[in-house]
Amino acid sequence: MYYIYPALFKPNPNGGYVVTVPDVRGCVTGGKSLEESMRMVKDALCGCLCVLEDENETPGPASMPNELPIQDGEFIALVEADTTKHRSEHDNKTVRRNVSLPAWLNAQAEQANINCSQLLQNAIKKELKITG
Repeated sequence: MYYIYPALFKPNPNGGYVVTVPDVRGCVTGGKSLEESMRMVKDALCGCLCVLEDENETPGPASMPNELPIQDGEFIALVEADTTKHRSEHDNKTVRRNVSLPAWLNAQAEQANINCSQLLQNAIKKELKITG
């Protein structure tokens, strides 16, 4: 799934930023620089949204950036979160699945050196319209 949420960047007195995503409960992070803070909030947002998806909860709608209250020195930035991409990069544990094939088809696949696991992965990605 693909999401966009506004994030609130608050300067940290010790340097860097504390970053919250007000529309996603518990999504708080930070970094020592703006670049690090942006990477961290993207990762934190993806993680929080993956948990919601795993619990079959629908994330709340994103606020409009101009609707969020900000204090002096704070600013809002939109953050993209692609949970499908995040999972493919971070949840690479393999799962064994048994697949039944007719013996003649299995023999031909073996003769053609077809990797059935890779073929199945590619077919599922194509079916789900997952790129990458």
